[in-house]
Amino acid sequence: MSSPAESITVPVPEGGPAPTTLERYADLAVHVGVHLQPDQTLVIRSPIETASFARTIAARAYAAGAHDVHIDWEDEQASLLRHQLAPASALSEYPEWRAKALEGLAASGAAFLSIAANDPDLLRGIDPERIAAVNRARMAALSGWYARITGMRTTWSIVSVPTPGWAAKVFPDLPPDERVRRLWDYILQAVRVDAADPVQAWRRHLGELGARAAHMNSARFRSLHFTGPGTDLTVDLPEGHLWVTSPITDPRGIAFVPNMPTEEIFTLAVREGVHGTVAASMPLNYRGALIEDLRLRFEAGRVVAADARSGRDTLQRLIDTDDGSGRIGEVALVPHGSAVSRLGTLFYNTLFDENAACHLALGRAYPMCLEGGPEMDAEQLQRRGATTSLEHVDFMIGSPALCIDGAAADGAVVPVMRRGVWAFSV
Repeated sequence: MSSPAESITVPVPEGGPAPTTLERYADLAVHVGVHLQPDQTLVIRSPIETASFARTIAARAYAAGAHDVHIDWEDEQASLLRHQLAPASALSEYPEWRAKALEGLAASGAAFLSIAANDPDLLRGIDPERIAAVNRARMAALSGWYARITGMRTTWSIVSVPTPGWAAKVFPDLPPDERVRRLWDYILQAVRVDAADPVQAWRRHLGELGARAAHMNSARFRSLHFTGPGTDLTVDLPEGHLWVTSPITDPRGIAFVPNMPTEEIFTLAVREGVHGTVAASMPLNYRGALIEDLRLRFEAGRVVAADARSGRDTLQRLIDTDDGSGRIGEVALVPHGSAVSRLGTLFYNTLFDENAACHLALGRAYPMCLEGGPEMDAEQLQRRGATTSLEHVDFMIGSPALCIDGAAADGAVVPVMRRGVWAFSV
């Protein structure tokens, strides 16, 4: 006998796939992404443009036994109006009640599922200082919630569906009625919904990622050396670093996949151990502001020179957020032949672009990438070499020309990637 939730029909968004395909995608997000447990509350953070899919997720979550589902709606146009028109004093404020609500839900064991579908050009032309003020206020107010999320103390995941504004940026040369449809096709391929058995396809994929992480952990490299167009960068790895990948297990033993798609294995850098130059291989969509042709130079772990063809002021304000935002927290390896990179498309969306290329993150490291890290406070993490910050912003450096070598404890130089692909088999 079917439950009432299983018989609910949610309207299909214009240009979207069939209802059964949407339900398969929603089921992946619920059962593989956040791995929702019976009687667990789910919080969906959704742009209003993706309301139909958010409702489909809610229906599938109730069918899976959710205790309750809360949808936290976001309105990009209202956000744009605030950036344009609000007094400067308001931009430095964030509603305390929103922060307390998220922290309370996380503390009670809720799962969080976010739909990432921002218009990459939303804040084009907005004063970078106004953008920075909004971001600083948000990050500071939500620091407690972010600590629970990045500390993997509750289950969470990020998925995405097309919006007209985003699709127009990705496929500007297609007729308007085809853009959303094409983006749907690419997303469904990237998250393996097009497989005969998506759950089994994910199990195989996660098994391969786990084998890659295990190989890197057994190597115990002291540092990695990245070379490629505009890049000659050495990144030291702390003693006791761990290469991590999905699925990740929270303290209750629930295994979840934070990003769908996911193609990465990742660890952390020594906060003072990054030296050299690096050039981004893709534009960075930083909360609605586009930064193109990003270039950074590091000395003793800190950015000492930053430039970009567009968005330079926004980039500099990001770097200046706090002491850790101009340092490298995360180091992530993704082969050029990943399921996302094979699509051959620039998505202007970090969820997808970071899974098409190796990337680094300015700001906060993940404590789980350090032995004993989840039990450490910020001061202890810093003493072990980890970067702490309000920010965590990924930028892509991978390309078919990228090469990576690992320095072993005995001084040997071991190939890790050659021309963007793994130099070892598992």
